[in-house]
Amino acid sequence: MARKISLKNLKLPKVLILLSVIFLSCTFLIFINFFTIKILSANRAYVNGESHYSKGQKDAARHLISYICNEDPDEWKSFKKDLGIPQADGLARMHLTNNSNHDTIKKYLIAGRNHKEDLDDMIWLFKNFNQISFFKKAIGEWEKGDTLINQFNALGDKIHTKVQVKHLDDASRNDFLLQINEISDKLTINSINFSGTLGEGTREIKNYLIYTNIFFILIIVCTVTLYYGITAQKLIRSKHEIETKNNDLTLANKELDRFVYSASHDLRSPISSLKGLVDILKTEQDPEEVKSYLDMMQSVLDKQDQFIKDIIDYSRNKRTKDVIKKVSLVQIVNDAISQLQHIQEVKKISITKKLLIDKTFSDNLRLKIIISNLLSNAIKYADFEKDKPFISIKTYPSDNAFIIEIEDNGIGISKQYLNRIFDMFFVTNKNKGTGLGLYIVKESVENMNGTITVESKIHMGSKFIVSIPHPSEQ
Repeated sequence: MARKISLKNLKLPKVLILLSVIFLSCTFLIFINFFTIKILSANRAYVNGESHYSKGQKDAARHLISYICNEDPDEWKSFKKDLGIPQADGLARMHLTNNSNHDTIKKYLIAGRNHKEDLDDMIWLFKNFNQISFFKKAIGEWEKGDTLINQFNALGDKIHTKVQVKHLDDASRNDFLLQINEISDKLTINSINFSGTLGEGTREIKNYLIYTNIFFILIIVCTVTLYYGITAQKLIRSKHEIETKNNDLTLANKELDRFVYSASHDLRSPISSLKGLVDILKTEQDPEEVKSYLDMMQSVLDKQDQFIKDIIDYSRNKRTKDVIKKVSLVQIVNDAISQLQHIQEVKKISITKKLLIDKTFSDNLRLKIIISNLLSNAIKYADFEKDKPFISIKTYPSDNAFIIEIEDNGIGISKQYLNRIFDMFFVTNKNKGTGLGLYIVKESVENMNGTITVESKIHMGSKFIVSIPHPSEQ
């Protein structure tokens, strides 16, 4: 039950992240679409208002022309009435610019023939977007149109004054008609510019809306795809890890069976030998023979001691995790040599050191196991028939790693055995080794992501080269 709760807790943050991204994306989409529709609606209302503005101006021009021709007072009234539509829009613009109260603004917008349901959106668009490029340009055209409407109104008042004083002659009529046509032409251009600017803005908003919708939809799709992709990868990785662990477990079981069998045999064999020697000693009276048997018992015990040490190293290497800290290769080498001084043959061997790298960050325990076992191995297989048996120990840097090189001029390894020397319990001479030393060395090196190679010729000697990468490169 606790495991199920733990798994749910592990999955919950991913679900929350996914839901949060989708929720925020949907919220932004709703928000952006709502206000985009609001902007487009207000834009449409201004375009619609402009059509009433333009129609009012054109009807006013038609009535003023008729008034010039027949001086009918009804035409004058119609002129003033129709011109009042663009004039009301102009007053609405002034109150919008001056941030007057909404009721005043709405009164003039209604007088300009704008629909009541569009008024709030028109006011909202003007107050919030009057500095946006396309709308600012449209407001500029609107202001120019209002200036022309004021000129048109002033011209109408001038014509009306002259008509009241005396009848217009043909020259005056022609002059006024030219002025009306000039203002009307300018207002037509102004009307086209106003509608064109708002139309251009509408198209831009529509494009932005399409791109924004695509963007957020892609975010939602990518988020879901990414989540399920990660989940699928985790499932595949988990399956692969389980298969790898099962294979490793199978190999470990086989290795353990072999280890138990070999270890039990190697542990019992010295005991049997010792029991036999003890039985002989009980009947032996010759001191020299007794000493000989005691030396044999000592040799058996030394071998048994080495075997037990190898088993301890094997166990520690298997159980211990990497502990990376600052280590001294000089200290490790010196300690390893010091611990081997009790071996009688060491005094006959010349051990040289060339340690070009000392302080580094690595696994202290495994380095001790590697260096100690390789030195011990070199001593065991030294060739004392040679005049100057030697062991050379070197450390030096190489790219992103450091190298440990241990070379000797011992008996060497036959070419046929080179590919087997790192196998568990493999020995070329049962009297000299346990078959665990080099196996443990290889395991330790691989645990640190390193490599080990060997160069050897029979009767010439061997060279073991260990490369350990620095922790940052592992």
